[in-house]
Amino acid sequence: MDPRSSYKMIGLMSGTSGDGLDIAYCDFHFDNGKWSYDLHEHETIGFSESIGKLLMGAHELSALELSVLDVTFGKWMGEQVRFFVGKHGLNIDAVASHGHTVFHQPDKGLSLQIGNGWALHKSCGLPVINDFRMLDVQLGGQGAPLVPIGDRLLFGDFDYCINLGGIANVSMEYAGIRLAFDICPFNLLLNHFAGLKGKAFDEDGFLARSGKLIPDILEQLNQVRYYDIQGSKSLGREDMDQFLDILEENPRKPEDILHTLLHHYAFQIKSSIKPLEKGIAKVLITGGGAFNLYFMEILASALGSSFKIVPVSKSLINYKEALIFAFLGVLRLRGENNCLYTVTGASRDNCGGVVYGL
Repeated sequence: MDPRSSYKMIGLMSGTSGDGLDIAYCDFHFDNGKWSYDLHEHETIGFSESIGKLLMGAHELSALELSVLDVTFGKWMGEQVRFFVGKHGLNIDAVASHGHTVFHQPDKGLSLQIGNGWALHKSCGLPVINDFRMLDVQLGGQGAPLVPIGDRLLFGDFDYCINLGGIANVSMEYAGIRLAFDICPFNLLLNHFAGLKGKAFDEDGFLARSGKLIPDILEQLNQVRYYDIQGSKSLGREDMDQFLDILEENPRKPEDILHTLLHHYAFQIKSSIKPLEKGIAKVLITGGGAFNLYFMEILASALGSSFKIVPVSKSLINYKEALIFAFLGVLRLRGENNCLYTVTGASRDNCGGVVYGL
């Protein structure tokens, strides 16, 4: 067990939306039985056209092509870290990398995130921790979500922590137990339909705001079988087909699809959280979807006065996941559990992550 009470870490996050690589330099401190953090330097590095295209199509590559991309992407991430550390003159204990998810099929005992740890380590010259999900999957869990341990230990003042990335997920404390799950798709579908209008994403929800609700599609979306699953559950890129089959069955205007999706998402989020017995529930919303102004209006209206969406800094909205993966790395270095069975459905809490260079 690492006995230190202070850690200087870099967290790396490459989400399913394919927006780029988030890099966050964070300090973590353990004092009087409580953790605190400072989020310092951070930036998002856009993927080159070639790497971005390969990552978004990684699930269709041959085994050899995927293996080459695994090493190439790991080396590329290491180069970005080395430049980032040099530019800011940092002294770093370790790098914790989520990697880029290609396959997430826990029912088959599989969750694959590429970004080879050895290649990353040799390229940046720092200790690296990655592959955080696979141990939990082998213990019968979903291997997701992983963020809730960070929500509990770093963001315990919030009643609900919601992340709006490629997929929307929620983390909450209920009767002393941390619960979390993927709620519904989010940017994975929004970006797809914004792309039909020549946009990488629907900035501020402008396209969706100009669209109209399609009631029959909204009803079909709300009846997707995923929403009937109780307990631990997670979504991957592979699961988007069940939504696309509904959305693409008949030609519709992308604006109308986007408008309808936002109302669908708001309904599912509202259905996933409950008001407190006393007081107003404090809600933390992070991830790229938090900048979709039209969606935030719809969600605030759907939640009503029993919930308060607490304003936070843009840096936290953008880099909370990278920050928490840095924290997962700290817990791995200390040999402490960084994955909760109450969240993933595994047989026990566990300490996931493979360490390179220590």
